[in-house]
Amino acid sequence: MIRRTLYFGNPAYLSTKDNQLVVERRLTEEDEHDEITMVPIEDIGAILLDDPQITITQPLLRDLLLANVSVISCDEHHMPVGMFLPLASSGVQPERFKYQLRSSKPMRKNLWAQTIEYKIRNQASLLAISGKVSPNMLAWSEDVKSGDTNNLEGRAAVYYWGNIFPEALNFRRDRYGEPPNNLLNYGYAVLRAMTAQALVASGMLPTLGIHHRNKYNAYPLADDIMEPYRPFLDAIVLEIVRNGEDFTELSKSIKQQLLSLATVDVVMAGKRRPLHVAMQRTAASLAFCFLGERRRILYPEFPFGTEPNSPPILRNWLGR
Repeated sequence: MIRRTLYFGNPAYLSTKDNQLVVERRLTEEDEHDEITMVPIEDIGAILLDDPQITITQPLLRDLLLANVSVISCDEHHMPVGMFLPLASSGVQPERFKYQLRSSKPMRKNLWAQTIEYKIRNQASLLAISGKVSPNMLAWSEDVKSGDTNNLEGRAAVYYWGNIFPEALNFRRDRYGEPPNNLLNYGYAVLRAMTAQALVASGMLPTLGIHHRNKYNAYPLADDIMEPYRPFLDAIVLEIVRNGEDFTELSKSIKQQLLSLATVDVVMAGKRRPLHVAMQRTAASLAFCFLGERRRILYPEFPFGTEPNSPPILRNWLGR
């Protein structure tokens, strides 16, 4: 089942009744009655709270966490700054914690190499889909060694960010840089929350990464596992740029497009599936790697080929 991502960008009172999210909104000051909407909690994957006048009740927070729903809070600049995740959402969590904590350094380095291999491959696919030649990227994806000791991730990033957007944009990837960096930052924050949710649901500690290590980072494992998924968000941003939409601000339209990430089609194990479902399978496969029952993580790929002369088909890929 595809679980929905709900965005709240206006004042609202959020509560729960009969295991449903109840949304109460007053349309105008003159209205005598509030508009009430109800959504089954089991259908929700994440909610974004992006208005200082949103009220959320404790019973609703409890029910959302019990259903493994990510609750994401945004700051005054409309950027996600934090999220609530359940402390325990898997009946086998203690056992999986144990195996994750005992994982060897060679295993983690091998898992990281797999992760970077797929990240570079998906970056190469997006370049090809958008009509750019990327033979070096494909070669690099096939040459990633354990732990990515040759830093092919960094080499690929330089080529990728130098070619993915129209040349006239003169784009440089910088978290604090010029737009569309703002779109990438927003989308990656949502993707990070989605990844952390899937990892917790599979009984793993998102604080213990296979590569990322930072004592100030609460979700290094999410930062690791989301890497091959980033190009799918990049594809949405690329289409926004190509469509000529004003991307200097995070408009409601742009946010809706970025939040569609969860439902776009990807290919995993030869089958198309929504990205949100693929993320759950990725997390489960990682857990089995820690348990010694698998040797490779399941990661997604783009639905289309990587021929250098492929025409721009981003709109088709997004299913619009």
